[in-house]
Amino acid sequence: MKYSKNILTNEVYEIPDNLDDSSNIKNFLNQNRDKKVIIVQGLGFVGAVMSLVCANSIKEDYAVIGIDLANEDSYWKIKSINDGVFPIIAEDPLIDEFYKNTLEKKNFYATFDPSVYKYADVVIIDINLDVQKQSSSNFSLGDFEVDLTNFKAAIRSVGKNCRNDSLILVETTVPPGTCEKIVKPIIEEEFEKRGIQNNFMLGHSYERVMPGPDYINSIREYPRVYSGINKESADAVEEFLKSIINTSICDLTRLEHTNATEMAKVLENSYRATNIAFAVEWSRYAEEAGVDLYSIVNAIRVRNTHSNLMYPGIGVGGYCLTKDPLLASWSRKNLFAAKNDLTMSVESVSTNDQMPRYAFERMKDVFGDIKQKNILLLGISYRGDVGDTRFSPVEGLYKMMKDSGALINLHDPFISFWPEQDVNVETNLNKALQEKPDMIIISTGHSIYKKDETIASLLKLDKTDIYDTLGLFSENQIRDLNKKHSLSILGRGDV
Repeated sequence: MKYSKNILTNEVYEIPDNLDDSSNIKNFLNQNRDKKVIIVQGLGFVGAVMSLVCANSIKEDYAVIGIDLANEDSYWKIKSINDGVFPIIAEDPLIDEFYKNTLEKKNFYATFDPSVYKYADVVIIDINLDVQKQSSSNFSLGDFEVDLTNFKAAIRSVGKNCRNDSLILVETTVPPGTCEKIVKPIIEEEFEKRGIQNNFMLGHSYERVMPGPDYINSIREYPRVYSGINKESADAVEEFLKSIINTSICDLTRLEHTNATEMAKVLENSYRATNIAFAVEWSRYAEEAGVDLYSIVNAIRVRNTHSNLMYPGIGVGGYCLTKDPLLASWSRKNLFAAKNDLTMSVESVSTNDQMPRYAFERMKDVFGDIKQKNILLLGISYRGDVGDTRFSPVEGLYKMMKDSGALINLHDPFISFWPEQDVNVETNLNKALQEKPDMIIISTGHSIYKKDETIASLLKLDKTDIYDTLGLFSENQIRDLNKKHSLSILGRGDV
C-alpha cells in the first residue's frame, strides 16, 4: 500500500489502488449540469490556482475538474481539495475567497481518473516539464537533458479519452516546437486508434503566474500571449481566455504560431535569468571595491531605460528561471536541428546555479568556521511571501552548511514541512528566535522579516551574527542592528 503525506497538515492518506472515480465525477457533473466543463491537468502551483480562476470565471459559470496523478507527491492535493482545504498557502486573500466560492457553488472537484477528459470542453495542460542537470556548471557543453517522457504520457492520456471537438490549451512552459511537433502528433495518433476524426483544437498560452500577494491577479489581470495551430484553434483560445481574464485592464496578444508563443515564454525568462547572472558578477565586484551595490542599482533604476536592473541575492529559484533557457537551447538543437546552443542563455543558468555557493563562501570569509554553530535560516521558499520550495536556492546553502557541521534550525511562515529535505519547519518566528541562534541568515524575502516588530525581536537577542543575503533591511534597520549585532549584507562592501 502506498501513502501520500499532506505537507500542510502532516496527515497521511492511503492511495487507492482503484483509479476508477467515475461515480463521484458523474455526481459532480449532475450537480453542475448544463455548464461547460474545464479539465485542468496538474494541481501544482499553477494548475491549482488556474482551477480557482476558471471556477470563478468573469463571464461563464464553468464546472472545473482538476486532475493529477495518484502518487505520493500529488494524491494529497486531490484529497485536500475535496476535503475543503486548498493545498497552497500564499499572501493573497483572493485564494481563500475564490476557494470558498467554489465550495459554496460546488463547481470544483479534484480527481485522479483520466476518464474525466471525455467530458471536457476545454483541457488545460498545467504540468511539470523538468530539466535534468548533471552538475551546476558546464551547461554549454550539453551537461543537461530534457526528458519529455512524463509530458508525452500526460498528453497521451488526454488523447486516449478526450472528445474530438475539445480545445486543448497548453499553458506549460515547453521547448519551442512542442505543440506542433509533439502534442499534435500524439493526439492525432490516439484519435486514429480510436477511429475518430481529428476535429480537436490546440493552442498555447503560457502562464505568467507570480506566487505571492498577487497570485490570482497574475492570472486574471496580466497581459496574455496566445496562439493556435490554426485559425479555428486560435479563435477558440481567445474566446476562452476572454471568459477568465479581465481584458478591460489587460491585453490579449495573438501570435502567428504556437512556436512563437512557446518561444516568447522561454525568451522572457532567459532575459531575466541573464539579467540576474549579470548582477551576480557585479555584486562581487562591488564587495571587492567596498561599495554598496543596492544603492548603486537604486540610483540607476530611476532611469526608465534601466528600471528592471536586478539586485544581487542568494540565488535563483522557482520553476521557470532555473530551466527555461535550457529548454530553449535544447529545442534549438533537438527540434529545429541547429548545431549550436543558445550559449549566453545557457551560461546564465550555470552562473545563477552557483550563487548559493558564493553566498556560502562569503559567509565563511566574514564569520569564520560554522562547525557546531546554531544557525537559524529565515525562509526556505524560493520567493518572498509564498510557500514554494521548488528549486529554492536556499536548498544549496542549507546542504553546504549541513555538510560543514552547522546545527541548523528553519523558519518559514508559509511552510511547515520541507519535502525536498524531508524536515519540519517552524512557522512561528518567536519560537524560532527563542532557540538563541549563534547566527541568523536572511535567506528568503518574506515581508515579516523586515517588519519593525521583527527588528525589535532581533534587537532583544544577545549579540549574534546576522547575514542578509538579499539586502532586505532598510538603512535605518541596518543602523539599529549594527549597534548590537555583527551584520553582513551580500553585495555590500561595508555596512
